[in-house]
Amino acid sequence: MGKWEKVRLEEVCIILDHMRVPVTASNRKPGKYPYYGANGIQGYIDGYIFDDDLVLLAEDGGNFGSVDKPIAYQVSGKCWVNNHAHVLKPKEIINVRYLCYSLMFYDVTQLISGTTRAKLNQAAMRRMLIPLPPLPVQQQIADVLDCASVLIEKRKAQIEKLDLLIKSQFMEMFGEPVTNPKGWEVYRLSEITSSRLGKMLDAKQQTGENQFPYLANFNVQWFQFDFSELRKMDFDRADQEEFELKRGDLLICEGGEIGRCAIWNDNIECCFFQKALHRVRCNSKIILPIYLSRWFYFRSKYNKFSDIVGQATIAHLPGIKLKELKVMVPPLSLQNEFAEFVQQVESQKLLLQQSLAKLEQNYKSLMQKCFRGEIF
Repeated sequence: MGKWEKVRLEEVCIILDHMRVPVTASNRKPGKYPYYGANGIQGYIDGYIFDDDLVLLAEDGGNFGSVDKPIAYQVSGKCWVNNHAHVLKPKEIINVRYLCYSLMFYDVTQLISGTTRAKLNQAAMRRMLIPLPPLPVQQQIADVLDCASVLIEKRKAQIEKLDLLIKSQFMEMFGEPVTNPKGWEVYRLSEITSSRLGKMLDAKQQTGENQFPYLANFNVQWFQFDFSELRKMDFDRADQEEFELKRGDLLICEGGEIGRCAIWNDNIECCFFQKALHRVRCNSKIILPIYLSRWFYFRSKYNKFSDIVGQATIAHLPGIKLKELKVMVPPLSLQNEFAEFVQQVESQKLLLQQSLAKLEQNYKSLMQKCFRGEIF
């Protein structure tokens, strides 16, 4: 253990940026070779310009400042790289996996330039400093971090399998939701729910006297909410009665990824919603929000909103067209059976997600200790 010498990146790598060749999407001929950009594979192409063990480091358009998305990744074998990623070939004094790990979450805040699009130019990249322990220690660090990465990927795979389990259960119980092969009864959405858009945000009318948190489009993900950025605006008494969320409300995105939705479960006290979202309240004697949310998911994934959405400036699903949607509605007993199944699976998924969060936290801590020389 102890302090290791820090060296400039240009001292331990051969920089191959001059060999990069960008190819526009329209000019790429499909093939078997991966085409890499700042954040990974952009597609596959019919030729290659590199055939080596390399580390690619984002030049522009990277995940700069992210705490969980890396700015560097390792590639091996035949590939093509565009001009949005620096190409680094490690010299004999550094292990390629160690090099990659040392750069994945490097803080480049003081190195990047550009106002509209952050860029880590080559001059700044060359000055980046990384610790350089002896090669055997580099190997040990890479092995330890590899093991931690494998555990994280296994946990993610387990979570993904649970998601697939719910999807397959829906299809088995109800059939494909657009063609309705099992012949379930069909209703207009307005016949089995009440719906409305949220409050229009008017910056000029904000006084700060009755501020409450509200959900915007980006807060609503598939079957869950992202509260990492929760904004506030004024809601007077009348607005509070009109726009307050209640348990069981289904929030549906009007634009962006049309139909993306999640069920409100009193996650936050006194929360409201913006105009970019539809709030749908189900007639519980006919349809359940758990079933309806999955119906929206399959409708969205089969791209079955494209023929009904508005196309003024960006695609969106107006309230009047939402109300006219035709929804296949199986018997309530089957919906209840499906809801119980989903709740059981989601309980297992929650435990795995908590475990994943702990693994990722430990991984970051382990990485910091490794590069500070506190372990080896």
